[in-house]
Amino acid sequence: MRLKDKVALITGGGRGIGRAIAMYFAREGADIAAADVNLADAENTCREIEALGRKSLALEVDVTDYGKVEDGVNKILDKWGKVDILVNNAGVTKDNLLVRMSQAEWDTVLAVNLKGTFNCIRAVSRQMIKQRGGRVINIASIIGLIGNPGQANYAASKAGIIALTKSAAKELASRNINVNAVAPGFIQTEMTANLPEELKSRMKQNIPAGRFGSPDDVAAACLFLAADESGYITGQTIVVDGGMV
Repeated sequence: MRLKDKVALITGGGRGIGRAIAMYFAREGADIAAADVNLADAENTCREIEALGRKSLALEVDVTDYGKVEDGVNKILDKWGKVDILVNNAGVTKDNLLVRMSQAEWDTVLAVNLKGTFNCIRAVSRQMIKQRGGRVINIASIIGLIGNPGQANYAASKAGIIALTKSAAKELASRNINVNAVAPGFIQTEMTANLPEELKSRMKQNIPAGRFGSPDDVAAACLFLAADESGYITGQTIVVDGGMV
C-alpha cells in the first residue's frame, strides 16, 4: 500500500494508459479521481476502482478549458479536501505530413496535450503549495525526444511537456512538490491496435527488447514517481520504451 489514502487525479483516466495508472494506484491504496472528456469511460474506470475497495470520482473534463479543469479540481477538494498526485495523461493525435497539416490539426493537438497539461498543473499546484507537498507526473512520449514523420504537432506537444516538466520542477521543488515525466515508446492500446500489421512489424524491429510495451509498464513507472521512494527525483523524464531510443 505505497499510496495509502493518497488522492490522485488522472486525466484521460477512462481508457488505455490512464486507466492502467488508475488501477495501479488504487491497488496501492489511493483514492482516484478519473477525469476524461468521455464521462462514461471515466465511470467505467471508477466502477473497477470501487470494486477494489477504494473511493473514486468520475469527472467529465475538457483539459483545454481552464475553467472546467478548475471546476473538476474543486469537486475533488469538496470530496477529499486534498490532491496528492496529478497524472497528466490526456492526449490526442492528428497525424499528417507537415506540408499538409491543417491549422486545426496543429492547434487541437497542442491544445489538448500541452496546454491541457499546463492547465492541470496550474489548477492543482495552488492546493499542493498549501499542503506543502505533492507529485505531478506528465505523460510525454519518445516522439518528443526523437521526432517522427507525420507527427510534427504531436512531437512538438510532447517535447513541450518535457520542457514544462523541468521548469515546473524548479518552481515547485521548494514546496516539496516533485514534477517528473514518463515518456512511453510503442505501447499496446486501443489506439495502436488498429495500425497495419506490416507497420507494427517494422516498428518492433526497432525495439531491442523485441516486444511492444503494455499500459502496465507505463503505470509501474508512474507508481514509482508517485511513491515515497522517488522523493529526491524531480525534473526528470523516465523513458519506457524497451530500449527503442
